[in-house]
Amino acid sequence: MTVIQNSIQIDKNANEVFQFLADCRNHEKLMPSNVYNWSATEDEARFTIQNMAKLALKVEQRVPSSLVTFVPAEKAPFDVSMKWEVNSIDENTSEAKLTIEAERNMMLKMIASGPLQKLVDHQVQTLKQVLV
Repeated sequence: MTVIQNSIQIDKNANEVFQFLADCRNHEKLMPSNVYNWSATEDEARFTIQNMAKLALKVEQRVPSSLVTFVPAEKAPFDVSMKWEVNSIDENTSEAKLTIEAERNMMLKMIASGPLQKLVDHQVQTLKQVLV
């Protein structure tokens, strides 16, 4: 199992961050330019990562103001889950942490680890920019 994660502090309360992350339609704003063919509802998103994979993710769990977990909505090229955790630091500040867990063979691990880390890093940085 490969675990890739990053977190960031945001000048918004945990509920505001959670509300944004809980709606799959908002996640398009967090995606880098190598993600295309985006379509989404509140509970599911479908997209293609250039030179990597087509994915369909759905919300598996929402814990108000603290957690949104995504899992494949259909067969994926490898087992993967994505989890956004939101922790309140104070009344107007929170921390958002994105974790991707992927089960991949050694070859896929070598090929995909770098792009997945870049995706996670891009999403957490962009989340802070979008929620200004």
